[in-house]
Amino acid sequence: MQFTQKILSVCVATLMASSAFALTTSEKNAEKTRIEAEYKAAKQQCKSMKGNAKDVCEKQASGHEKVAKAELNFRAEGSESNRHKLAKAKADADYDVAKEKCDDLSGNAKDVCVKDAKAAHVKALEAAKVAEARMETNTNAASKKADVADARQEAAEKVRDAEYQAAKERCDAMSGNAKDACVADAKRKFAQ
Repeated sequence: MQFTQKILSVCVATLMASSAFALTTSEKNAEKTRIEAEYKAAKQQCKSMKGNAKDVCEKQASGHEKVAKAELNFRAEGSESNRHKLAKAKADADYDVAKEKCDDLSGNAKDVCVKDAKAAHVKALEAAKVAEARMETNTNAASKKADVADARQEAAEKVRDAEYQAAKERCDAMSGNAKDACVADAKRKFAQ
C-alpha cells in the first residue's frame, strides 16, 4: 500500500515537472508580451528619478527583463544550456546594478566598490560553470567527476584572484607600514 502511494507521488511529481516546461507557442508569446510590458512600466518609473538613482533604476529594469527572458527560455525548453544562461543572466544583472551603484562613490571607495562587485560577479559566474559541469551527461562517471573537479579548481582560482584584487584595493586607502601589512595579509589570505 505504501509502495503504491510512493510510486503514485513520483508519477504525479514527474508529470507536474514535465508540464511546467511544456509551454505552448501562445503561452510563450504571452509571457514575452508580459515581460516587455513590465520592462516598459519599470523604465517609465525611472523617468521621474534624477542622476545616478535613475541610472540604477534603469539597470535594474534592464536586468530584470534579461533575467525574465532567460527564465522563460529555460521554462520553455528546460535544457542545461538554458539553465546556465539563466544563471549567467542573473549574475550579469546583479553585476551591472552593483557597478552602477558604485558611481555614487568617489576615489578609493568607488574603486573598492567596483572590485567587490567584480568579485561577486566572478563568484556567481564560476558557480554557474561548476553547476553546468555537474549537470553534464557524460557516459563515463570518472570523466564527469574529473570535469567537475577541474571546474571547481578553476572556479576557486578565479574567485580567489578576484577577491584578492578587491582586498588589495582596500589596502590602497592606507599608507606606509599599514598598507604593506594589509597587502601582505591579503597575499597570504588569498594565496597570491
